[in-house]
Order: sequence, then structure tokens, then C-alpha cells
Amino acid sequence: MRQFLREDLALAWAGRDPFEQAIRQQGEVFREREGRRTLRFFHDGAGYFLKYHGGIGWREISKNISQGKLPVVGAMQEVRAINAVRAAGLDTMTVAGYGWRGRNPARQESFLVTDELVNTLSLEEVGEAWLKTGNVPAVFKQQLIRRVAEIARRMHRAGINHRDFYLAHFLMPVVAVQQRDATAPLFLIDLHRSQVRHSVPRRWRVKDLGGLYFSSARFGLTRRDMLRFVREYSGLPLREAFEQDPSLWRACKREGEKVYRRYYEVEPRFPLQFNEHPGKDI
Repeated sequence: MRQFLREDLALAWAGRDPFEQAIRQQGEVFREREGRRTLRFFHDGAGYFLKYHGGIGWREISKNISQGKLPVVGAMQEVRAINAVRAAGLDTMTVAGYGWRGRNPARQESFLVTDELVNTLSLEEVGEAWLKTGNVPAVFKQQLIRRVAEIARRMHRAGINHRDFYLAHFLMPVVAVQQRDATAPLFLIDLHRSQVRHSVPRRWRVKDLGGLYFSSARFGLTRRDMLRFVREYSGLPLREAFEQDPSLWRACKREGEKVYRRYYEVEPRFPLQFNEHPGKDI
């Protein structure tokens, strides 16, 4: 067994077993299934997010593996990812507490508490606002593309792959969006499926970059936008980037198109564009 409670959380849960408190904690529930629960709660005016894992069982683990998915068996995977992202010099969530007990991966019990990131907007919400107003700040958009590409590059070079690498998982302070300040913190969140290794295998880089490409379809990015991303991610002039590893970018394009095709059931075009009327019933 291992656990850590920051002073404020230790005071909030004083006199109670942290695992029992994680099970019973009341708050606004965002997700509750497969032995997992995610909720927001408050103490002394401060907001926290709690993720509790009660063990998903061998059946769920076997199902994930049979589908080619790596099962998430506990909160410590996200704790390690948060620490690795911070070590890479990137902005992410702040850990207030965690704990795990049990050796059996199917029954392992664990929890993670992070500080709520208040007064922020996801880049998906920023793009949605642009669509509603019809006012896209060109320079700010280009700066954000470079920031996201830089984060992707530094994350992958640090041996981290996200596995849910979408615009919805980048948070920026509201005031920075209002002031169009692209130098402000850009928080990478939802790291519960992330993997940390010495280096990221090529297939997982493709998965991340292809997922990010798919999530950009809604916002009408251009070919030039794509090239800006490639240049920043590779850290090379465009000619060298494509000469050095052309198959990487073809694979990322195919991955994004595969996800698009699966979701919308229509053939994509390049660059990916949002389809207002998906080909399947939703």
C-alpha cells in the first residue's frame, strides 16, 4: 500500500481512512462505470477532482486486451504520467493526493485527487466560440497551433504518449483567451490512459498525432496550418522534415482519416473538415 495526502487534503479527510473516504466522497459525478468514478468536490472553497478505481475485474481486463486496448487498472498510471509531463516542463494537473492498495491488478484499489483548474477553457471550446462568432483571430490561431505542436514534441521526446490526444484536453486560462495571449499556460489534462517509457513507439506517436488531427476537423484548419504544425513538431525546416520521415506524416494523415471515417461514415477530404450531418445515426 502507498498513499500521499497534501496538507489541505489531509485536513479535509482528517480522522478518516483515505480509501474509504474516496469511496464515499460526495460531489458532482462526471463518470461512474467499470469500477471507476470521477467527481468534483469542494473543501474550504477549493475545488478538487477525485478519480476512484475500485478494480475492473479480469473479465474487463481480458475484453480490453482482446480488443487491442491497454486496460487502465488504477490511478497510479495517471500519477506517473502527471509527474512525467511536469518533468518535461509542461503544464498539467496538480496532484493533491493519491493512494493504491492490493497486488492483484483486477482488484487493485486506488484513487487520485487533483486541484480543479478553474477559469479555463479547452481549445475545443475556444474553437467553438470562433465558429459561433465567425471571428477567427488568425495570428492567435497560428500561435496556438505552434504551442500544441511544441507540447506534442516535448511530450513524445520525454517518452510520454497520451492516447486521448484531442483539443478538448488542452486547457487555457479564460483571461489569456480573451487577451489572445498564446504564451499563457496551456494545461494538458486527462492523462489516465497515458504511457511513460524511455521512448514512444512509432505507432503510439501516430495514434496521438492522428487523434489530434481528427479533433481539429471541426475548426477548418488549412494546409498551411498543417505545415506549421509539422515544422514545429519536427523542429526542422519543412523540406527536411518531409525528407527525413515522410512515412510518419502519411501514417498520421491516414490515422486521422480512419477515425473520421469510423465516426462519420463518410469519406474524408484533406485537410479534414467537420461533417455537419454524420453518415450514421447518433
